[in-house]
Amino acid sequence: MLSSGQQNTADAVVVGGGTIGAWCAYFLRRSGLARVILVEKRTLGQGASSRAAGVVRTQGGTPWAVQLGEWSRNFYLRQHDELGIDSGFTPQGYLLPCFTPADVAAARDRMAMQNALGLSVGWLQPAEVDALNPTLAPGRTLGGTFCEQDGYLTPPRNVTAYAVALATSGVQVRERVSFTGLSTDGDTVTGVQTSAGPISAPVVVLTGGPELAEVAGLAGIKVPVGGVRHQVAVTERHPDLHPSRLPMVFDVSAGLYWRPEEGGLLFGMSNPDEPPGPATCVDEPYLAKMRKRLADLVPVTAGLGLRRVWAATIDYTPDHLPIIGPARVKGSTLNGITLVSAGGAGMMWGPAVARAAADVALTGTSSVVDTAVLGLDRFDEAGHSALATDPIALPFPGSLTLS
Repeated sequence: MLSSGQQNTADAVVVGGGTIGAWCAYFLRRSGLARVILVEKRTLGQGASSRAAGVVRTQGGTPWAVQLGEWSRNFYLRQHDELGIDSGFTPQGYLLPCFTPADVAAARDRMAMQNALGLSVGWLQPAEVDALNPTLAPGRTLGGTFCEQDGYLTPPRNVTAYAVALATSGVQVRERVSFTGLSTDGDTVTGVQTSAGPISAPVVVLTGGPELAEVAGLAGIKVPVGGVRHQVAVTERHPDLHPSRLPMVFDVSAGLYWRPEEGGLLFGMSNPDEPPGPATCVDEPYLAKMRKRLADLVPVTAGLGLRRVWAATIDYTPDHLPIIGPARVKGSTLNGITLVSAGGAGMMWGPAVARAAADVALTGTSSVVDTAVLGLDRFDEAGHSALATDPIALPFPGSLTLS
């Protein structure tokens, strides 16, 4: 039952207390809704939000990815003025090296698209790559694209930032309260059912990261979102890994990225050949494989131990793009509910996806990004997308099974 003093009506209910849900609830409140309630079955940020690597990259492989990354970067930069606290965004510059002629052609095409959207992305010749990144084994690349405005944030600090934003904006946060279903009147949502009782609301937003399909399934909604293991490790300190010598790097071909972290190097990866599913333990063989690739490209890491290693289950979609749009049940739109997934890019796209979702929930459209083709209707019954896969994404599985 509801605790004493908690009301069972709201202007909007957001399900999920991760990066997407929390920022969405904040944006709904800032949009003028008097009573916004967020329900979270655990505690704020207990899922992947506090276990992320924190990379914020605007060099996306599609216009949607570019726009979402840039909006999020700008939001992180203005957080302190808006909230009095921030997520610790650090501009570091992001290099995407090329190792084959095909890499070069694809990178130049992407760069043209990115520049047309206003990003300051430049091409570096091989010697310029080596000069920018002296930790990289020399003479290994055919060049690469670089954006000095890209950076990273501190994931636990991001959780603190959105917790403060929720508290100071007046969002009612109900932790350890589970979503159990929707209340409806015909094809219109009238609220949610929870483990603490029903809440009436004309606007409902379902998030949940890798658990979104399970959450939506409680309401009879099929969402092509899966969960997959993502691993992150941090090496011992070394003077050669000083941030002045180490831009962020994404080895797209291997699905391996790295950045500075506390005098060492943080690197992350996902295994595209691993069956989807929840996993929070470390896959030692795959970690060893990626350490070998890292040592080949950044030789100084070969002799370094690891200070920290962790894994988290993060969400992915078949086309590696976000889902932002209304719910569909048996081919018909269910009014009053919005489904949201960041497609595995919660830190990178999170605030922008959350803002767009809040806009769509209130007005049907958003100025952040054109959401017209980012809804559930781009997927067929088997979960195949009508959109091309974002080519600059972690190598998540390319499909999933819809129940």
